[in-house]
Amino acid sequence: MRKIGKVLVIVLALVMLASVAFACGDETAGSGAASGSGGQSSDGSSGNQSPPAASAAPASPAASSSPQSPPASPAASGSPQSPPASTSVPAQSAEPAAPAADITVESGVLIMATNAEFPPYEFWEGSKIVGIDAEVAEAIATKLGLTLRIDDIDFDAIIAAVTAGRVDMGMAGMTVTEERKQSVDFSTSYAMGVQVIIVKEGSPITDVDDLFDIGGFDIGVQEATTGDLYTTWDLEDEGLATITRYRRGADAVQALVTGRVDCVVIDNEPAKAFVAMNPGLVILETEYAVEDYAIAFAKGNTALRDAVDVALRELIADGTVKKIVDKYIGAD
Repeated sequence: MRKIGKVLVIVLALVMLASVAFACGDETAGSGAASGSGGQSSDGSSGNQSPPAASAAPASPAASSSPQSPPASPAASGSPQSPPASTSVPAQSAEPAAPAADITVESGVLIMATNAEFPPYEFWEGSKIVGIDAEVAEAIATKLGLTLRIDDIDFDAIIAAVTAGRVDMGMAGMTVTEERKQSVDFSTSYAMGVQVIIVKEGSPITDVDDLFDIGGFDIGVQEATTGDLYTTWDLEDEGLATITRYRRGADAVQALVTGRVDCVVIDNEPAKAFVAMNPGLVILETEYAVEDYAIAFAKGNTALRDAVDVALRELIADGTVKKIVDKYIGAD
């Protein structure tokens, strides 16, 4: 009897051990199924058993309704990812500035209005307009990938041509003045001008003060230039002088040679050229005015003005403008 009891105990123990082993094997198989496929539903992966509420283990990506780990990288997914719907996409930057060819009056061409009667800034040499302004404009056009065209017109018509959009810019030894700023915008200044007084040798006019202190002189100027503007404001409007205007600076100088005017007020550089061609004329040592030369653009034409200004600044910085000025005026 005792032997039978011992046998039953042993058998019962073996049965319990087998049950435990079977249960462990079934649980292991279920766990392997849960990790075998990322695309399987949560029900199929867990054998219909929900994990305890207090479980610290995070749910797998397949079992969660929203990813808890970062999305796969584009390289892993095989195609670029779009940003999540909730992500704010930065606004596209403004359209890049139009190529210079598309912001000029004539595509691919930079049209410069000038008055080629103002050496050394612009003058005819054979069949071509040359000079400081012509060469600086050519360098600007080259930087912008444009072809330069120069239109020779009367000086007092330049601003009108610019504002009407018949040309892209005005460049003619043009001084920046408050009055002109009412009609056009200007580039960076690229040269400095000095207004001087030309007289005959032995003239009673010996310095600029004589124009004001003695008074009553007839002064020749090129119309619409700053020589014209300054003497009109300073002298004619004050009843101190008579201003006679000529279409060309050379005409004003010829009037001085023939005695029709008492002096000429004009830029120093053309003044030197005119005096060299006309013996008996001299330039007074005192300056009438000092001024900055710049390029004129139609108001509101900022795309072209800015493009030209960037090119001009680069040419000033790398010494190109100075080399051009020195070529015509001299390094002194």
